[in-house]
Amino acid sequence: MNIASTTNFSDASRRAGETAALLARRMDASLLLVHALPGNVVRTFGERAHEAVRVALQDEARRLEALSGTRVEPVVLTGEPEGALSALVTERDLKLVVSAAPREETPFLGLGGTVDRMAQALTVPFLVVREASALEAWARGERPLRVMVGVDRSRPFEVARDWVKELSRFGPLEVVGGRIFWVSEEAKRLGLVHPRSYKDVSLELREALEREADALLEPLRIPGVTVRARLEPGLGRVADHLVALAEEEHVDVLVVGTHHRKALARLWSVSQHARRLASMSVVSVPVLTAEQGMATEPPRVRTVLATTDFTEPGDRAVAYAFALTPPGGTVHLLHVEPADASPEAVQAARHQLELRVPATEQEAGPHKVELTVLKGDDVAGVITQAAERYCVDLVCLGTHGRTGVGRAVLGSVARQVMARSDRPAVTVRMPRA
Repeated sequence: MNIASTTNFSDASRRAGETAALLARRMDASLLLVHALPGNVVRTFGERAHEAVRVALQDEARRLEALSGTRVEPVVLTGEPEGALSALVTERDLKLVVSAAPREETPFLGLGGTVDRMAQALTVPFLVVREASALEAWARGERPLRVMVGVDRSRPFEVARDWVKELSRFGPLEVVGGRIFWVSEEAKRLGLVHPRSYKDVSLELREALEREADALLEPLRIPGVTVRARLEPGLGRVADHLVALAEEEHVDVLVVGTHHRKALARLWSVSQHARRLASMSVVSVPVLTAEQGMATEPPRVRTVLATTDFTEPGDRAVAYAFALTPPGGTVHLLHVEPADASPEAVQAARHQLELRVPATEQEAGPHKVELTVLKGDDVAGVITQAAERYCVDLVCLGTHGRTGVGRAVLGSVARQVMARSDRPAVTVRMPRA
């Protein structure tokens, strides 16, 4: 395995090189010490510039080898750092790039600078080093590394979480999952009462979000890793709140995923602002990392929601829900009554749900079964919110399989749920007669 450390021969980059060398030893990797010569310097000074940089890099490589005991290879590149380094990532199959953070006096905290441009161009995890002593202590095996990973239901979070899991192969970790949420938005998504202010978090809302965060962090609950979630309401830019939370938790490294947003979309980029604002080291993990061969955590089905309107397709969806849920998992059976349904109608519907629980599930069966009857005229909306509230891994929906005019006129609850929810869904049709 190869990792790279960039240097401009400043004190900060020398310290980042020391950190990279110790990390390379910990990961049993080779270290490439890289400096990029701008094209105008090469055109002006020619081979003299190359020779001067080669000598300086060799001296620094020898120093780092003596410090860490790991092999360090000096590499001189030509051109803009982000482009030259991106090509090196592919050529040498780099797994990590390390850089010093921009100096505090850098205008706009490095926005648009070399570090920012490299982060936008690289397709592998990018570590910006600040407060290197904690990382170095972990690399020497002296203490666990305290890590915060930004948690939400997104692909960038998944790749960041998977990278942290890979990192745990090299030493113990104490992981804090930082979840910043907008109260009114989450209350609406979960179908709960809207709060009066952005800090008014009901017990029901907090419990639902904690349940969701625990499920998202579950893949990190492995030997050598301690995990807990920290949830905080916020308003405005997520990165500001996440960095503040990381500082409160005194973490050594903040890990965030990135989509490599461009242009105006970068105004809300959590990874970009975290790199600029954090007082600790930051690792940004691009979604493209998963396409570069990094191991990804396969999805696991533990909780399934099945909805039925007591027709044959709905009941068939119930059967599939039990078949798809592994032993020890939870099956939520849901029926939606009209908003004006009487208490007697709700009770009768619950009895109908009870009748649809397979006999094998009675008396401590292989699954935990939850029965729920909800009221609402927007059936698809009620189902979608319930799926979020229960934090299910899969939704099973029965469908009559209507096409053409019948589908357009009557609509399809299953189709609406699939359009409005980003949770995986299975639609179950009746066999053809």
